[in-house]
Amino acid sequence: MLYAFGSAVFASLTSILGKIGITGLESNLGTAIRTGVVLIMAWVMVFVTKKQHTIKEISKFEFIFICLSGLATGASWLCYYKALQDGLASVVVPLDKLSIVVTIIFSYIVFHERLSKRALIGLLAIVAGTLIMVI
Repeated sequence: MLYAFGSAVFASLTSILGKIGITGLESNLGTAIRTGVVLIMAWVMVFVTKKQHTIKEISKFEFIFICLSGLATGASWLCYYKALQDGLASVVVPLDKLSIVVTIIFSYIVFHERLSKRALIGLLAIVAGTLIMVI
């Protein structure tokens, strides 16, 4: 829960700092700079936690899916920064968070995960709230 909350706080900072930083910058260049910083930060964490030796243990299957995830992240960031550059952060960010709906659909298809009635009501409330915010 602590890491999930941290993720939410840092995602919020990402949006606000990105909106400020992208104002006079081409969005693809901004995404590339951001990605370079993330790349360095991620590798520093690998070495700080002394996990660099575990790279040999990655299966081909895991490697392929981590790379596909990276491609999806790159595409998401390119779209996000362009939307953030062209639009209002207060509209772009909530729409971006509708990815929760797509994630839940994919988790049902891929992992056969099912939502409880309570979770479904919460999801519908998130979608309704998001639509109210952006319309």
